[in-house]
Amino acid sequence: MLPWAATVLCAIFVALHIASEHQGQKALAAITKVMASASFLAIAWFVSAGASLYAKVVLGALAFCAVGDVLLLSRATPAFLGGLVSFLLGHVALAVAFASLGLARGWLPSALFVLAAVGAAVIRWLLPHVEKPMKLPVLAYCTAISVMVAIAFGAFGHGAQWIVPAGAVLFYLSDLSVARDRFVKPAFVNRLWGLPLYYASTVLLAWSARVS
Repeated sequence: MLPWAATVLCAIFVALHIASEHQGQKALAAITKVMASASFLAIAWFVSAGASLYAKVVLGALAFCAVGDVLLLSRATPAFLGGLVSFLLGHVALAVAFASLGLARGWLPSALFVLAAVGAAVIRWLLPHVEKPMKLPVLAYCTAISVMVAIAFGAFGHGAQWIVPAGAVLFYLSDLSVARDRFVKPAFVNRLWGLPLYYASTVLLAWSARVS
């Protein structure tokens, strides 16, 4: 029951976070975001105790994401860069976890090709808006998350549960909202659709620790 309770709490805290952001209540927004992230960590912790290597690596990856969430509470460039690094490490860890499930040779090259095309389009859209010191970190991040998603599909082709690629894709989409908000056009609407996608992705990935 504990993982399900944490899942419900995560949804509640996300809703409260979005509402408090809309109302400009910064302190409440910060608290509810931290609690939402703690909730997906709790899910992964409850389902991965004594479980597989995959589960433990996913737990570590989500811990990096939770740290990134805290750092991204600030819009200052150093905090954003720290958050970027935390999420980058999280994506690397997720890629390692997915690869540990086995990769289908036919799926992985196809997924890499598709993600390379999508990533190139994203970079063309995003990079002109990125300040020079941030261009290399952003490129590294885009590469890492694209590879992570491709490996998720490679693992799915090898027999991994559907929530693995689903969580990876939702994570990718949510990052587009963060990029748009930080570099292109800051607006509440970015968080309105991006945050639910992000927390849906982390909850799915946390649950994958039980079924993989």
